Amino acid sequence: MGFEQLAALKEQLSKSAGTKAPARADRTRAKPPVSKAKPAANAKPNAKPNARPAHAVSKAKPAADVKPNAKPVDPVVVHIGRLQKRFPAAFPKNPAPKVALKIGIFEDLLPHIAELKVSQAELRDAIKIWCRGSRYWTALVENAVRVDLSGAEAGRVSAEDAVRAQKLEESRLARVAAKASAPPATTATATATAVVPPDPSAS
Repeated sequence: MGFEQLAALKEQLSKSAGTKAPARADRTRAKPPVSKAKPAANAKPNAKPNARPAHAVSKAKPAADVKPNAKPVDPVVVHIGRLQKRFPAAFPKNPAPKVALKIGIFEDLLPHIAELKVSQAELRDAIKIWCRGSRYWTALVENAVRVDLSGAEAGRVSAEDAVRAQKLEESRLARVAAKASAPPATTATATATAVVPPDPSAS
């Protein structure tokens, strides 16, 4: 091969090399860089990228589960509920009518204080509330049967007790009527002057 032919071959090779080089460079640039950083020691192998850690999840309850502030239950209502559950014959549940209780029923209940989970004062308050109101007063008619804790007969309603119960009921109805007809400014006065019934725990 002559010198001129050799020079032409070199020139051809250099031209072909110049056209292929950019393509190779583009191919290299197209590949994403491979990260050589080592994974953390506590990282899970199958963890998804940008996944929130478990501790970041909020444990707060949704707003739908949040209940509005409920009114507290009167403890006397709770105590009466225990009496109704333990002695249903003497303390029937509404809408059953109430029955006239034996005179001295409080003393009969004292041995059951621990079982009922009440103090003497709480028990007395429960009996007072139970023996107040038209549902009990209407049971106090003359010669009606008084019952003990088991519901057995334990005396009769006297004429005096029946008259007193009738007066208490009439007084209650009069207060209700006065409160309904009185203007708002005098309602508080009518309530303040209301007659308080006598202690019914002895009845």
